[in-house]
Amino acid sequence: MKVLVVGNGGREHAIAWKLGQSQGAEVLITKGNGGTDAVARALPVSPTDIDAVVAAAQSEHVGLVAVGPEAPLAAGLADRLIAAGIPVFGVSAAAARLESSKAFAHEILEAAGVPAARWHVFDHADDALRYVVTCPLPVVVKADGLAAGKGVVVALQREEAVEAVKAFMVDGTLGHAGRRVVVEDFLVGEEASFMVMTDGEHVLPLAGARDHKRVFDDDLGPNTGGMGAYSPTPLLEGEARERVLAGVIRPTLDQLARRGITYRGILYAGLMITAEGPKVLEFNCRFGDPETQPVLSRTRGDLAEAMLACSEGRLDKARLDIERHPAVCVVLASAGYPEQPRTGDVIEGLVEAGAVPGVQVFHAGTRRLPDGTVVTAGGRVLGVTAIGKSFREARERAYEAAGRIRFAGMQYRTDIGKTARG
Repeated sequence: MKVLVVGNGGREHAIAWKLGQSQGAEVLITKGNGGTDAVARALPVSPTDIDAVVAAAQSEHVGLVAVGPEAPLAAGLADRLIAAGIPVFGVSAAAARLESSKAFAHEILEAAGVPAARWHVFDHADDALRYVVTCPLPVVVKADGLAAGKGVVVALQREEAVEAVKAFMVDGTLGHAGRRVVVEDFLVGEEASFMVMTDGEHVLPLAGARDHKRVFDDDLGPNTGGMGAYSPTPLLEGEARERVLAGVIRPTLDQLARRGITYRGILYAGLMITAEGPKVLEFNCRFGDPETQPVLSRTRGDLAEAMLACSEGRLDKARLDIERHPAVCVVLASAGYPEQPRTGDVIEGLVEAGAVPGVQVFHAGTRRLPDGTVVTAGGRVLGVTAIGKSFREARERAYEAAGRIRFAGMQYRTDIGKTARG
């Protein structure tokens, strides 16, 4: 069966890599990057060009399309593929509103009785500014729409909250995504990422993970798309996992169903585990990045068959197992990331890094030149992912591999998974 992966980042490289282990799967990918040629055949199609993706799926006679990024889903790619009779692992545009509109997500959470931060939505900058100059601090200012990981500001000071509102709503730094903002109370606790596959009725949980959003060690600096992740986390093991399934995942799916929305794909819950229990920070309608890299490294079974079963509403017939050994992913970012990432720097040491036992180097923002040289082509460049018998071994392997890679201005956190136990 041909499987087309839509997207060309680190998450999609990991998905294509895992799909390539499925029996009889031939993996294709839209555009690809500097490392995906090793696991998939690239098609000259932009992942955001809906018409071109549908046409490519038809001409290649693919048996399944697996959508990685949120933007094509929000634009209705899954709906178009279904209308064309092509199985797709990815949610409808209506279901993708859980991610494409923070206000809609909060409406669903409130109606479903799922715990989350207290929230306020604003359509006018003056109203938002009046609120943030008097509300308790810290406070979280979020652009309502999709902002590629740049639409969240955790404001510790009043001035930060005011600047975020002005940037989003007045200056238009995020375009349409920031015309409406959601302002949330700041939650205290430990963060965790929980992803499940679901066909709207049946749920297949994946391994829990922890993402590191801040650019610098000790969770300092601005938020990013993610500087690294590890899996598992004790916050989502055993009874804790069942509590999230019963108190977050099931009620959310039920509430969507009441509104006529069948959710088929990945449901990602970004959680804060507080003293009162788990509360939702955000929903994503697709695999997280970089959580996918360590999670899929620990996943055993036929991913293509599980995705196809999900798309056909028979997820209860699929099975994926989780490797007990932990995995750690360290993101190597370009100079200037996250504000102004530099591109075009030559990357060296990739072969040497991949030779470290238990290591997979997933490419994200890279490009391969005609002479075979790989250069940086984005902010988050590589996801160096390692599995080991313990977190200590996994971290040592990941950082040994990261130390073998070189490019001008390379930056990465040195504390990914440092507090993990096991």
